[in-house]
Amino acid sequence: MAAIKTRELSKQYGDVVALDSLSLAVEDGECYGFLGPNGAGKSTTINILTGQLVPDSGEALVAGVDPVETPVEARRHVGILPESGRPPSYLTVREYFEFAAATRGMDESTRDERVDRWAERLEFAHKLDTLCTDLSQGEQQKVLITQAFLHEPQVVFIDEPLTNLDPIMQERVKQFFETYRQDGNTLFLSTHFVETAAEVCTQVGIINRGRLLEELRPRGMGGDALLDRFFASVDEDVSEAVLKQGSA
Repeated sequence: MAAIKTRELSKQYGDVVALDSLSLAVEDGECYGFLGPNGAGKSTTINILTGQLVPDSGEALVAGVDPVETPVEARRHVGILPESGRPPSYLTVREYFEFAAATRGMDESTRDERVDRWAERLEFAHKLDTLCTDLSQGEQQKVLITQAFLHEPQVVFIDEPLTNLDPIMQERVKQFFETYRQDGNTLFLSTHFVETAAEVCTQVGIINRGRLLEELRPRGMGGDALLDRFFASVDEDVSEAVLKQGSA
């Protein structure tokens, strides 16, 4: 069974088509890159797959669970790292992890062991009793990464994970992603950065206007080759849309 599977997912906001019959399958152990321009449908897709948004039509399964029918159960099986999220300002880092662990049914001993491991890995052990509002942007990003992986979910949805991290920490996080994937887990990475997708992802789906245009295996292609393929796919899609409008 695929870790992530959608069939004919569609979503429309007024006259704007956000998703247009999107069908995809992501296998266990993949790092799947979702690559597209602004407004392509990436965030809408992730919001549906994480049980935060209901599609107009179509079906989805994540880790064998329907995120539309049973969103609470689905979120127990996934981790979510949002692009623009921030940890609660009124909690300390430790309190935030306690809250996140409780919502996922983790026991205290497991939680504390994993928090210590992540605090060492991302170098924020000295900040555990600091209010989240007093953290730098880079430190907040470390905290958000930790909460996404704290319960060691089978599937993790990641939106621009390297934002605000210094180059050394970026490499450390990328190495962890590779290890996590090799352990049989699945990462779904939404990004605007082609170089990141080429380096980190095992498969890339190019999306535009809510439609999956092409899927590629980027490793060995290099960032420039993937960028060329991305532009070619999107330009072709836009040209087709213009022609259809002209003939309508």
